[in-house]
Amino acid sequence: MSMSKETRLGGAILERLVGLWGEWLPQLNVCEIVTGKISYLAVWLPEDVENYVDEAWGKSASDGFMINNLAQFMCMAAVQDALPQVEDAGCAPSPRPTETLREALASLGIEYREAFGTLTRRYAVVTHYPFKGGCEICHLQSQCPKGQGQAESPSILLPGYEAENKEN
Repeated sequence: MSMSKETRLGGAILERLVGLWGEWLPQLNVCEIVTGKISYLAVWLPEDVENYVDEAWGKSASDGFMINNLAQFMCMAAVQDALPQVEDAGCAPSPRPTETLREALASLGIEYREAFGTLTRRYAVVTHYPFKGGCEICHLQSQCPKGQGQAESPSILLPGYEAENKEN
């Protein structure tokens, strides 16, 4: 509710979200990636969830928004469960994508897109594990409104609105 800025949800909407939560929870991937001395936490939902959200956007903007928020919330809730400091910091900082990290992510089916500084999975988070700091250590700080001191600015990038080229 907090992500969508709603103060209450109707019964039918709540039932739908609870149903999707139950369907997607077994598909939520959470793992530790160890690359030498550095460890990372990776959390992601599969492409099927992305496709479902895309279909919802196509049918109704409000449904798409609501379901997109649910997928984002699931990922961030998992991150905050593993790293409670993320909630206090307000950021799960993105690590610099070393070659070793890129290879480890690729082995999990998550490619790193250099042009955008994003992952191929829309609902995915990779951050340091254990927690090492907030926005100040984030690789994407220069591209993030929060990293630029605009704390109230949204730091979400909706699909199809990537700034540079439109490659995936």
